[in-house]
Amino acid sequence: MYTFMTATILITLCGNLIVIIVISLFRQLHSPTNFLILSLACVDFLLGAVVMPYSMVRSVEACWYFGELFCKIHSSTDIMMPIASVFHLCFISVDRYYAVCDPLRYKTKITTSVVSLFIACSWLYAMCFAFGVVFLNVREVGIEDYILSNACVGNCGLILNKQSGVLVAVFANVIPGAIMMLLYGKIFTVVKKQIRLLNKMPYSSKKQKSEESENKAVKTLAIVMGVFLICWSPLIIVIVIDPFVGFSTPPVLFDALGWLLYFNSTFNPVIYGLFFPWFRKALKTLLRGIFY
Repeated sequence: MYTFMTATILITLCGNLIVIIVISLFRQLHSPTNFLILSLACVDFLLGAVVMPYSMVRSVEACWYFGELFCKIHSSTDIMMPIASVFHLCFISVDRYYAVCDPLRYKTKITTSVVSLFIACSWLYAMCFAFGVVFLNVREVGIEDYILSNACVGNCGLILNKQSGVLVAVFANVIPGAIMMLLYGKIFTVVKKQIRLLNKMPYSSKKQKSEESENKAVKTLAIVMGVFLICWSPLIIVIVIDPFVGFSTPPVLFDALGWLLYFNSTFNPVIYGLFFPWFRKALKTLLRGIFY
């Protein structure tokens, strides 16, 4: 377990650190879209550096060694970082929507100022929501007796009442996830329409390249939404259902689904970094400069 989780943490850290270094070093990559990807990589890097190591110890040892106050801080950041990550993904879908569906007004709509606002909203909303849920103890209202009689001392488990479970699901996942699905669905429709138009044109090398590019875009969209839904949906469903079934979900299952959610931050640099040709080219240039 330690070996597997340590490997996951290292992959998360290294993948996101590469994205941060590449975008930061190359001025040609300093665009509004890439600033969003850079901020997303920072969120996912901090998740791997600050949250996942302590979660690893808690998951393997089934005990919390770091005190009650740090338990609350860890629980808050454990909620905050994934929420910030998913809101970055949501705003990236907004950026891609304008780039594909409204390209003529894209540069006037998605500016550096607008992206800065997107980034600030993602961080501040996630911070206020997560720390509010944990430190204001709204999650414990109505279930105080259950917590006193059943909660394991030293376990640092995050128990949510019915209202908090629904709020976390709706405002941390369902709303941004629905926006992503709606926008990517629209992008998918536009791309497929472009492919149909290309198929009606006479054959040419430009047509073939354009068609390959459009097909790659469709596959990327499918991977983005597929990874997001696979990583997030199971834990969100359990968080909502658990208070209604008497908190009968085994802690081991919660841990497993929590790590599945962490995998989204592990996969993000692969999806949003390595899939872009400009990123691969910049990375090759960087490596060439280091080793030669």
